[in-house]
Amino acid sequence: MPSNVNPTVRRRRLGQELRRLRELKGMTAEEVAERLLVSQSKISRLENGRRSISQRDVRDLCGVYEVEDHRIVDSLMQMAKDSRQQGWWHAFGDIPYSVYIGLETDAESLRVYEPQMVPGLLQTRAYAEALISGALPEAPPSDIEKRVNVRSRRQDRVNAPENPLRLWAVIDESALRRVVGDKQVMIEQLEHLVEQSHLPHVTVQVLPFEMGAHPGINGQYAILEFPDAADSSVVYIEGVTSDLYLEKANDVQRYSVMYEHLRAQALNVEQTREFISKIAKSYTS
Repeated sequence: MPSNVNPTVRRRRLGQELRRLRELKGMTAEEVAERLLVSQSKISRLENGRRSISQRDVRDLCGVYEVEDHRIVDSLMQMAKDSRQQGWWHAFGDIPYSVYIGLETDAESLRVYEPQMVPGLLQTRAYAEALISGALPEAPPSDIEKRVNVRSRRQDRVNAPENPLRLWAVIDESALRRVVGDKQVMIEQLEHLVEQSHLPHVTVQVLPFEMGAHPGINGQYAILEFPDAADSSVVYIEGVTSDLYLEKANDVQRYSVMYEHLRAQALNVEQTREFISKIAKSYTS
């Protein structure tokens, strides 16, 4: 385990290894849960990396799986210890989508489709403040500020001088037409979007209304890919009260194919810049 891998990714890798050991033993999650007198959902959460795992959990599971090599047990115990460390986002307090932030922080590339808003990694501060305030009308100002600060911190991956996140964003025209904040906020946001699109590792495409129905009509999603082959790609779908993470190869493949169709139907890079600039100019009238 590299020392710079964040705790979210540590939990994913540890969960994958525990699942592998269970499958080698030929046991179901239900059988393991019965042996340990815990719920089946706990075993599932430990294996998918969504739950913090203790060294005691690892010890108990290795006992059930009859792992005799002490080096393997010690390695897994160390991974469990490392996975309980805190990522940079914990300094901001309770963040509902902290699992996603952990994945995004370690991702090598991100493909995102946004039908209603400018992607968070490409938002200006003023746009983010207006957007979050509108989405959470009952949230106190301190909570709004915290979320905006976290979003700003996440953007460091895009603007990093070394090893920046490779970002591909397909944005629906409605996200450019919806006035978030006021017209001046939108002008600055759209100009920023064009500016960011010139970065060599950032690609922005707009899906105009005239394209009609398309594969992304059902809503937003993102596909995260990682530099280590041991880390499977993840499809992230944001929800109001809970989020969905898809890691099965068939699911990732299906969403990847959908994304290729979205890319094909969207305006190309140059057309997109002209299109965004035209809308920005319309806000000055």
